Amino acid sequence: MSEETAPAPFKLHQIVQLVRAPVPTARGTIAPSEYEIIRVMPADANGEISYRVRAGQSELSVRAYEIKA
Repeated sequence: MSEETAPAPFKLHQIVQLVRAPVPTARGTIAPSEYEIIRVMPADANGEISYRVRAGQSELSVRAYEIKA
Protein backbone atom coordinates (compact mmCIF):
# COMPACT_ATOMS: atom_id res chain seq x y z
CA MET A 1 0.00 0.00 0.00
CA SER A 2 1.34 3.48 -0.83
CA GLU A 3 0.44 6.72 0.86
CA GLU A 4 -0.52 9.59 -1.38
CA THR A 5 0.72 13.04 -0.50
CA ALA A 6 -0.56 16.35 -1.78
CA PRO A 7 1.66 17.99 -4.39
CA ALA A 8 3.92 20.76 -3.14
CA PRO A 9 2.31 24.19 -3.66
CA PHE A 10 5.67 25.66 -4.70
CA LYS A 11 8.19 24.36 -7.22
CA LEU A 12 11.97 24.06 -7.29
CA HIS A 13 13.68 27.32 -8.41
CA GLN A 14 10.48 29.32 -7.95
CA ILE A 15 11.00 32.82 -6.52
CA VAL A 16 9.00 33.40 -3.34
CA GLN A 17 8.67 36.06 -0.65
CA LEU A 18 8.69 35.62 3.09
CA VAL A 19 5.31 36.20 4.72
CA ARG A 20 6.76 36.11 8.23
CA ALA A 21 8.90 38.90 9.70
CA PRO A 22 12.33 39.27 8.03
CA VAL A 23 15.19 37.43 9.68
CA PRO A 24 18.26 39.37 10.87
CA THR A 25 21.52 38.11 9.37
CA ALA A 26 24.85 37.56 11.15
CA ARG A 27 25.91 41.05 10.02
CA GLY A 28 22.90 42.61 11.70
CA THR A 29 21.16 43.60 8.46
CA ILE A 30 17.72 42.44 7.41
CA ALA A 31 17.70 39.46 5.06
CA PRO A 32 16.17 39.87 1.57
CA SER A 33 12.44 39.30 1.13
CA GLU A 34 12.75 37.34 -2.15
CA TYR A 35 14.17 33.83 -2.06
CA GLU A 36 14.63 31.01 -4.55
CA ILE A 37 13.41 27.56 -3.58
CA ILE A 38 16.47 25.31 -3.73
CA ARG A 39 14.99 22.17 -2.19
CA VAL A 40 11.53 20.75 -1.58
CA MET A 41 11.74 18.75 1.64
CA PRO A 42 9.71 15.57 2.28
CA ALA A 43 6.43 15.98 4.12
CA ASP A 44 6.58 15.54 7.89
CA ALA A 45 4.33 13.22 9.93
CA ASN A 46 1.48 15.75 9.60
CA GLY A 47 1.88 15.93 5.81
CA GLU A 48 3.33 19.45 5.94
CA ILE A 49 5.98 20.26 3.33
CA SER A 50 9.04 22.37 4.11
CA TYR A 51 11.31 24.21 1.70
CA ARG A 52 14.95 25.24 1.70
CA VAL A 53 15.21 28.76 0.26
CA ARG A 54 18.18 30.99 -0.56
CA ALA A 55 18.90 34.62 -1.43
CA GLY A 56 22.59 35.48 -1.79
CA GLN A 57 24.33 34.13 1.31
CA SER A 58 21.07 33.80 3.30
CA GLU A 59 19.61 30.29 3.41
CA LEU A 60 16.52 29.31 5.43
CA SER A 61 14.22 26.40 6.03
CA VAL A 62 10.56 27.47 5.85
CA ARG A 63 7.08 25.96 5.82
CA ALA A 64 4.61 26.63 3.01
CA TYR A 65 2.56 29.03 5.18
CA GLU A 66 5.66 31.23 5.71
CA ILE A 67 6.10 32.05 2.00
CA LYS A 68 4.05 33.33 -0.94
CA ALA A 69 4.60 33.41 -4.71
